[in-house]
Amino acid sequence: METNILLESGTNELEILEFEVGSSHYGINVAKIKEILPYKDPTPIPNAHPCIEGIYMPRDTIITIVDLAKALNIPPSGHTSQDMYIVTNFNMLNVAFHVHNVLGINRVSWSEISKPEESISNGGNGVATGIIKMNDRLIVILDFEKIVSDISPETGLKVSDIDQLGERERNNSPILIAEDSPLLSKLIYDSLHKAGYINIIVTNNGEEAYDKLCEFKEEGAIGKKVCCVITDIEMPKMDGHHLTKLIKEDNELKKLPVIIFSSLVNEEMRRKGESLGADAQLSKPEIGSLVLEIDKLLINRF
Repeated sequence: METNILLESGTNELEILEFEVGSSHYGINVAKIKEILPYKDPTPIPNAHPCIEGIYMPRDTIITIVDLAKALNIPPSGHTSQDMYIVTNFNMLNVAFHVHNVLGINRVSWSEISKPEESISNGGNGVATGIIKMNDRLIVILDFEKIVSDISPETGLKVSDIDQLGERERNNSPILIAEDSPLLSKLIYDSLHKAGYINIIVTNNGEEAYDKLCEFKEEGAIGKKVCCVITDIEMPKMDGHHLTKLIKEDNELKKLPVIIFSSLVNEEMRRKGESLGADAQLSKPEIGSLVLEIDKLLINRF
């Protein structure tokens, strides 16, 4: 799969792989994809989750196959010559998704992606994170992390890691979070509260977070009303890389520590984050490590 994704870091752009399941069009961020393979009958696993078709070993790595049609409650179309596996890597997992047709790659701006209404996304529990209008069709961006965590909950945030930190003092240092997933936002909020960080500001995307930072800057309150920024990468309106770029290019905001907390933190994305000035980058399961990183960055920062 040839792609020149994000030749310049922090441009607020991404590339979406468009594919079909049933008669609907869906999308996945190319940054999550390792490769695309033709469908091959997987090896079934006894007593597996109904959405798991089995396992596949194209080379030296065993990959779990998720039947995306079943996960989306869409009737399967049967196996045809167009069926493909989209092999992904996120949250330090290798998972392949069985789709019915791969259509191509579209380069778009995060500002073009609309967040689904709460009624559509089932009160924040749905698996659609964004919608793109592309010519005469709508492309639904899926929350693949939630699909996987619904199948295997232990792959989500390791909130049990907070308990292992033991008793901690309350800390009133204000922390700004940019996270578009209501579920993950609440889990991060609750986990930080449990770890003693009780002054947390939650925003739904990079644009909201940046507007809030600009508001604090006008008040001369950077360091008083916000001491640290935690941001996801994938978010409608403005992604976390662009938010990091704006913060680190601003003479007043650049002293704020920025932690990228995302399922997309791999070697390539880590290099991009470093080039933009991110102070730390962690994969989303590592909520305990996130708390320790905040502890470290806030010592004598202001």
